[in-house]
Amino acid sequence: MKSSSDRGAYRACIVGCLCLLVTSALAQSNKTIIGPSNLHLHDGANALKSGDVEEGIRLTIIGLQQSASARDRQAGKSNLCAGYLMLGQLDTALAYCNEVLSENDQHWRAYSNRALIYVKLERFADAEEDLKKGEAISPNAKTLKAVRSMLLNETDPVSPTIVIDDRRSPPENSDED
Repeated sequence: MKSSSDRGAYRACIVGCLCLLVTSALAQSNKTIIGPSNLHLHDGANALKSGDVEEGIRLTIIGLQQSASARDRQAGKSNLCAGYLMLGQLDTALAYCNEVLSENDQHWRAYSNRALIYVKLERFADAEEDLKKGEAISPNAKTLKAVRSMLLNETDPVSPTIVIDDRRSPPENSDED
């Protein structure tokens, strides 16, 4: 069983992996839009970030039914991948990551999410391959670095270089003689 700090780091990594391209898509478009173009995708992403995974998934699915752009679809599917990963539903999460990557092989967040799934499934070679692809696209991404650390913890754990032997020798007690 992983410690609570490991689970906290895992949750933080997943939240960090959430693809919030909906907001960045708005920033990159030439349109003047007040508020997000797809409110359900936006609210779903925020719910996932805040830890309300079931609501985030529900809103994201609704948003995907209304999405008009490839960018929104990829962001939504990447968020579903992260959400199902947070729920521990690895097969469903993997299917969504695969859908994103079949549409866009330059989506580093989907590589990051899928690499984390592979770590959880102990498919370490697949995780390494996805990390390399993601790092080639976005070499400074913090979430890729976090998943890389998780992979290294599983495949090449650090052992302490200093071992403290805190055993004590029995006290010399002259009263027992």
